[in-house]
Amino acid sequence: MAGSDTTAQASADRPAPDTVKILIAGGFGVGKTTMVGSVSEIVPLRTEEPLTMAGLDVDDLEGVEEKRATTVALDFGRISVSDDLVLYLFGTPGQQRFWFMWNDLAVGALGAVVLVDVRRPKSSFAAIDFFERRGIPFVIAVNGFYGEHPYPVEDIRDALALPEGVPVLLCDARERDSCRDVLIALIDRLIAEAAPAL
Repeated sequence: MAGSDTTAQASADRPAPDTVKILIAGGFGVGKTTMVGSVSEIVPLRTEEPLTMAGLDVDDLEGVEEKRATTVALDFGRISVSDDLVLYLFGTPGQQRFWFMWNDLAVGALGAVVLVDVRRPKSSFAAIDFFERRGIPFVIAVNGFYGEHPYPVEDIRDALALPEGVPVLLCDARERDSCRDVLIALIDRLIAEAAPAL
């Protein structure tokens, strides 16, 4: 009993961890829901709904014809990077008709991951533009569908017309360690950009 009292007291004495809001963004069907689900230490909140015939004239399924559901509001997950740092992950909806929600989701976000599907790079241009215009630091995570990465990082950087300072990482949205490494790279960028102001 005394041991549990000591543990409870140690927990009470420890300061609450810092929390950072991160957006996981990108085009329709690039793997945002998969990434949040893969890396989250809690059961993620999902707002997926089935794709229906009513959306055929609105949603562009080119390249993702097998997709059966889509995020209509957000995905939410959490990961503890260390004892004193917790990331809250907010996955954005990818379809253009839901982009109006991005402004609300971006409030308070310190950084973002832009997921890219190299089979459809144009689907990520809007997300890149969104964060550049708002001055929100981001990293590019190239999701290797079927575990494949057919293009080198520099070719992807050139195709997306990215500034040199934006990290480009190859990842697999299905793999927890891969997604964690992307988030750590984003945190490193946030720390590096904050350092001159300290």
